[in-house]
Amino acid sequence: MSKPVPKQSALPVEPQKTIWNPSQDQLRELTLAMENTRETRYSNTNTHTKVDSRSKLSTYVATNTPELFDSQTISRSELARVSAIQDDYIRGREMLVVDGWIGNDLEFRVAARLIIESANANIAGMQQHLYYTATDEELANFEPSLTVIYTPNLEMRGYPSDRLIAVDLDNGITRVFNSDYFGESKKGGLRMWNQMVYDRGGLALHAGCKVIPVGDRSRVGLIIGLSGTGKTTTTFTKQNNSSPVQDDFVALMPGGKVYSTENGCFAKTFGLNEKDEPTIHGAVTTRHAYLENVSQNDEGELDFYDVSYTQNGRAVVRMQDIAGAMDARNIKSADFLLILNRNDNIIPGVARLDRHQAAAYFMLGETRGTSAGGAAEAGKFLRVPGTNPFFPLKHAQQGNRFWELLESSPMEVFLLNTGRIGGGDADDRSRKVRIQHSSAIVKAIAEGAVEWETDADFGYEIAASLPGVEGEDNEVLQPRRLYERQGRTEEYRQIVDRLKSERREYMKKWEGLNPEIARAVS
Repeated sequence: MSKPVPKQSALPVEPQKTIWNPSQDQLRELTLAMENTRETRYSNTNTHTKVDSRSKLSTYVATNTPELFDSQTISRSELARVSAIQDDYIRGREMLVVDGWIGNDLEFRVAARLIIESANANIAGMQQHLYYTATDEELANFEPSLTVIYTPNLEMRGYPSDRLIAVDLDNGITRVFNSDYFGESKKGGLRMWNQMVYDRGGLALHAGCKVIPVGDRSRVGLIIGLSGTGKTTTTFTKQNNSSPVQDDFVALMPGGKVYSTENGCFAKTFGLNEKDEPTIHGAVTTRHAYLENVSQNDEGELDFYDVSYTQNGRAVVRMQDIAGAMDARNIKSADFLLILNRNDNIIPGVARLDRHQAAAYFMLGETRGTSAGGAAEAGKFLRVPGTNPFFPLKHAQQGNRFWELLESSPMEVFLLNTGRIGGGDADDRSRKVRIQHSSAIVKAIAEGAVEWETDADFGYEIAASLPGVEGEDNEVLQPRRLYERQGRTEEYRQIVDRLKSERREYMKKWEGLNPEIARAVS
């Protein structure tokens, strides 16, 4: 049964029919009726979409002052034009309305709404899982601060792939055209929420959060990283029976205070197996999960390794289906932050950064792109400030705010390589940084069990030793040893020189960035 219709909240346009806040049973029924959806052997839904990743090249911020943004922009008159086209389309359609909260802290949560074609009910079901639930009393008087208006089946000619994501930050409305990929709903709300957090004096981090028990105390860790680089895996892998708190976005405030955003997880499923990632696997194989583009045979059996359609298979799961999950309202502040860097040359398994270096590597946001960013990014070396492609303002503002927040908190910051050292996947001289290595590193950081020494080339501290990464695996901690053992010392030196030069040039592009941050890479 549908929940109450908000008394005060008129939609921007009147659809032919509106289904207000349908139940999960209704959404599941509508999803299973979709021609591109099948039921799996776990009795959850698996939808095959036309678009299999987020559409960065089709995303624009609407403004008449484009100089204030690093994002692609369109004028407000162009926004009015495309809005009129979408509104006219919606008048002839049945639409679903899903209301809920981004965040669950009463002092910080934000009212959010998704309006989407009922023909794409899976997106509504997934978004309802991620919103924190509004009570019937709250829904009766619901006034959204952020709204996503979503028409997956309406082309917008003249834009890349005839697709458009138009972001109206001034009015808190994002309009999505011609994409049936759920990430545009999820990120549509969170992108606008990024600015709200910034305006409140904090910074939205593209980060997971976990709590690791250490003796009679707990250590709270944040894990930032580009989608697909191991953020979810690092968050949900257990150390000392740790508790995941949040998977994808948190608000970091002065003093290290952390606020949550979502009541679930949008997990990447490629390579998912019960042995290495039991927490995520267990949640993905519940009846309540919504799957997207996961390979499936006629018997409903899933194959998380088949990438014949896409490597960016996904699943939305409820936080209540994630074993040991903890509420963010129960934690006081963050103790450490990990900046993930999926690399394949000389980045160590872990490096400890001082305040200047931390802000610099945050701005560098170095990693290998994954299928989450589409074919244009997959496998390519990227630099994405804050590893947050959804920050809608000037990136210098993001870097400067991060610096300020570090100054207000004793939080430690580390660089964590989740890729390889010594070469790419096809190079048999290289060594993979395995999940077990990363887990041992995170455990040692939480327990203060790392023996550190200064790296002569980059000035950060690298691990001389730590429990669980020993013997030949020590080369994961000190890549120089691998290169020296293989007679590749000159190659190592050339990579050092190249990285330093490229980083200095890269930092020059961010006008207004605190010069102390830029100097930390010289």
